[in-house]
Amino acid sequence: MDYLLKTEPSEYSFADLQRDKSTVWDGVSNPVALKHLRGMKPGERLVIYETGDHKSAVGTAAVVSVDASDAKNPRVKIKAGKALPRPVTLAEIKAQKLFADSPLVRQGRLSVVPLSGEQYRFLTGE
Repeated sequence: MDYLLKTEPSEYSFADLQRDKSTVWDGVSNPVALKHLRGMKPGERLVIYETGDHKSAVGTAAVVSVDASDAKNPRVKIKAGKALPRPVTLAEIKAQKLFADSPLVRQGRLSVVPLSGEQYRFLTGE
């Protein structure tokens, strides 16, 4: 499974992740997003999406480890990948039939969104 992680760039941007090389992704409170975090496995691919004024997918990352011993605060360590060749805006995502049923479009406030392989390839160009 691949996932998209949303972040507010004024709090923690993709550039911050690249600088830090890795981080623990926590601070999530939505029950559905928490379920997705707990279900992650090392090696899974991630797309980092910046909210706020940006509203676009900007880079990649990967799951390093998952500690789900505290169900209300799973700690997922991620490592930075690379910046996307160009940001993929929410408008571009919404225009794709591929995302018609995606929680990214249907549940705008969800901060951890599962992606199909096809959706991941569209966002990353891989």
